[in-house]
Amino acid sequence: MVAKTDVFHLISGAWKTPAERCFLWMGGFRPSEIIKVIVNQIEQLTEQQIVGICGLQQSTHEAEEALSQGLEALNQSLSDSIVSDSLSPASAQFPPHLSNFMSHMSLALNKLSALEGFVLQADNLRHQTIHRLNQLLTTRQEARCILAVAEYFHRLQALSSLWLARPRQDG
Repeated sequence: MVAKTDVFHLISGAWKTPAERCFLWMGGFRPSEIIKVIVNQIEQLTEQQIVGICGLQQSTHEAEEALSQGLEALNQSLSDSIVSDSLSPASAQFPPHLSNFMSHMSLALNKLSALEGFVLQADNLRHQTIHRLNQLLTTRQEARCILAVAEYFHRLQALSSLWLARPRQDG
């Protein structure tokens, strides 16, 4: 719902602390990072759980890469739409021809609307990853994972607080 209202707010993570924004990926956390956080916190994994988690980590990483590459292609395409031939010095005219300008902006808007799709796909990947982890783990292990993830985000917030409160030298 938020993605359709203001996808830029969601992608920028304006509500997050500086350290959290540093790790932001398409409006939220990278699912593969959460897997890394929890793997070290779970004790007594069975061989079947280890195989399942390794497979999940690999498939999640591949899905993240595909989404990241798609977003990069969208960014490049959007940039190409905005920086068009009509902006080159040889064809520079001021003010730019309005119909040409509007057609470029319309094309850019259509491409920009695809950004919502990337955020929704990333959210879906986060949801699927957590759901799959829940299927692989016992209730006790799941509880430990929730605590580990909460601690991870708490530490990111503490890091931001320390960073913002650090003494600064003029220079």
